[in-house]
Amino acid sequence: MKEAVVSDRAVRTEGSSLYLKPGDKWEIKDLVYGLMLRSGNDAANVIAENVGGSIEGFVFMMNEKAKEIGMHDTHFANPNGLEDPNGRHYSTAYDMALLMKYAMQNKQFRKITGTKFYKGWRNKNRLLTEKYRYCTGGKTGYTKVAKRTLVTTATKGGENLIAVTLNDSDDWDDHIAMYEYGFRQYDRKRIVEEGPVAAVRTKYLKQHVYVKRDIVYPLKAGEEDAVKVEYRIKKPESSWKDPERVPETVGRAIVYLNEKVIASTPIYYQKTPVKEKETWLELFEETFWIQLGLKNNG
Repeated sequence: MKEAVVSDRAVRTEGSSLYLKPGDKWEIKDLVYGLMLRSGNDAANVIAENVGGSIEGFVFMMNEKAKEIGMHDTHFANPNGLEDPNGRHYSTAYDMALLMKYAMQNKQFRKITGTKFYKGWRNKNRLLTEKYRYCTGGKTGYTKVAKRTLVTTATKGGENLIAVTLNDSDDWDDHIAMYEYGFRQYDRKRIVEEGPVAAVRTKYLKQHVYVKRDIVYPLKAGEEDAVKVEYRIKKPESSWKDPERVPETVGRAIVYLNEKVIASTPIYYQKTPVKEKETWLELFEETFWIQLGLKNNG
């Protein structure tokens, strides 16, 4: 496990702190827990110095990542969220939701943000620890300018939601109310199903293409008619007559809701024809015959 050395600069910061001491050595994992559960601003600085080479180097990485994931109204000036005297540290509720959505794709992050206690630290996220049983994680915050800020996640019936409030003195109850509304109003719908893509009838590709995952999206009642799926395929080349020359990915399945892209996934090619997924009955029958020893010799 990678260790980080605490610098004198890292501990000279305002606000919430783990009270780290210069020269101490900490595992990066423990610093991340301290940052997420206890809002340790000094921990944020130590992580930044050891991952980015310097606080400034890490802030550059933060802003590059923000651009990559579509946080167009965000600019970071430090790794700990404190106000910048030049007004260069800012974001929006929507961008914070995008960031949380991206972070929750990481298994280790999900584990850390959903941890209630760690080595004597109690998570400051009371939605997780006591107030809402469906809460799966989140991060609290407070500054003199932004006031109370809260980003949380919740899961119920296989549906995952994110709530963000800024400058909200009643954030715990507001998050619960938003989640209850979201879980009540939206149902998860399978829009694209894992397996063969019958809609693709392009020469050389027909019956040879598939997607590796379902696309599932929460929809309100009546929104189904506003959903459209486009199978965007690369222009076939003459070399594709040879199955060995067809690329691994030949396009994308793109899902639109009210003409806006909400999800997409690659379309893959395989040389042998893609079979339709077997039903549970077919799988049972095949297993039954194999167990009887009749699969290959009748």
